[in-house]
Amino acid sequence: MTISNLSAVYIPLISWTGVGWFLGRLLPPSIPAHVGKFLFWIGIPIGIVAFLRHTQLSLALWIAPVVAWAAMLAGVGLAWWISRWKKKHHSWNHRAQGSFLLASMVGNTGYIGFPVSLALVGPQYFAWALFYDLLGSTPGAYGLGVALASRFGQGQTQNPWEPLQAMIKNPALWSFGIGLACRNLPLPELVENSLRGLAWFVVSLSLVLAGMRLSQLSSFRYIKPALIGVGIKMLLVPLVLGTILWWSGITGMTHRVILLQMAMPPAFATLVIAEAYELEQELAVTALAIGSLGLLVLLPFWFWLFRG
Repeated sequence: MTISNLSAVYIPLISWTGVGWFLGRLLPPSIPAHVGKFLFWIGIPIGIVAFLRHTQLSLALWIAPVVAWAAMLAGVGLAWWISRWKKKHHSWNHRAQGSFLLASMVGNTGYIGFPVSLALVGPQYFAWALFYDLLGSTPGAYGLGVALASRFGQGQTQNPWEPLQAMIKNPALWSFGIGLACRNLPLPELVENSLRGLAWFVVSLSLVLAGMRLSQLSSFRYIKPALIGVGIKMLLVPLVLGTILWWSGITGMTHRVILLQMAMPPAFATLVIAEAYELEQELAVTALAIGSLGLLVLLPFWFWLFRG
């Protein structure tokens, strides 16, 4: 990994996230929610359509969601074993166990994963990150994640069909289909350039939103379990599965984009789910903060380990 590679991701990642953190301290607490809604309903769908026009599609893309599910199941399986041992020794309660499982399983492959992948891999391979997120992380969070939260939490159990309904209504999935159908549709140069510019604006705004949300995190009582969960999610699972992929012949940019998605910090969705089901929110908050900082440290490690 060269200095230019590092600069390509660290400068926008730190600067835009820093801007978001600063704005989050100044602006009313409701602003991040409005920004998040704009990105969810308008920004991210437009970005998906725009970047799909510059991606390379192949039948091998199915590998991305398969790896995503393998990573999530491996993470939650190892976390389950550790949490059972901790609970047996009376150091964790039931709610903390649920938050620990979520933090070890679901990564922020959208709001942070997309910008990082675009910066370090490029738009040509964006479809790999997209397939990983939309067919892996998203149903994993609101399917398996919600199921785990309902088992360990104390909140009111939702309609069992609600996670499926939420995924069907997700505009990113619809824009994914539209983008695939229209990716070869010729557009005037002005429209094409405007669409691409808007897409990169959405990438920057996603990092600003991440900084805003980080600025609202202030609890660090569960440092040890959060470190263990983040270690499983961002270090152990990517190391094992990344090595397996490398030995299987999946190398180069394809390996890079999948590895980056596996190594993302815990998703903000874990905090949303923890709040909805009354899990241990302090643990979820601490895992988010540690994971976001840990990403800056681990990126050079992954590029050094799987160089070439």
